[in-house]
Amino acid sequence: ETFKKYRELEVIHARWALLGALGIVTPELLQKYAGIQFGESVWFKAGAQIFSDGGLNYLGNPSLIHASNIVATLAVQVIVMGLVEGYRVNGGPAGEGLDPLYPGEAFDPLGLADDPDTFAELKVKEIKNGRLAMFSNFGFFVQAIVTGKGPIENLSDHLADP
Repeated sequence: ETFKKYRELEVIHARWALLGALGIVTPELLQKYAGIQFGESVWFKAGAQIFSDGGLNYLGNPSLIHASNIVATLAVQVIVMGLVEGYRVNGGPAGEGLDPLYPGEAFDPLGLADDPDTFAELKVKEIKNGRLAMFSNFGFFVQAIVTGKGPIENLSDHLADP
């Protein structure tokens, strides 16, 4: 039972780490190579925009979500995430009789879990990539402390002068 719980927690953290790693590099890539302006694209500096006079515009667009109050932003985030996590812990969207980590059915529109052998392989790939993402997020964190730059800028500097 303890192992099952730890495995569930690891998969959930892996999924968040995968999203986090994508969220760290995507704005910097889009600003550098696609010319899309976000105000501040480096992940550890982006949140500080909420304290500026203009506030924080998500995706650099003031007509989307415009945040100018850190207390309100934090309160909304805590409430929404609390509701979502409470829903997930109490059975959530999977309903009765479905695996809470890999529910399938409506949560598998591409039918990736139809073949049991492929599904088992995909589970292993997910956890391995999730572990790599957790480790890469730690690397991004340390790199930000040491260099004060984002990962894409650090990569560009390294490739320019190895």
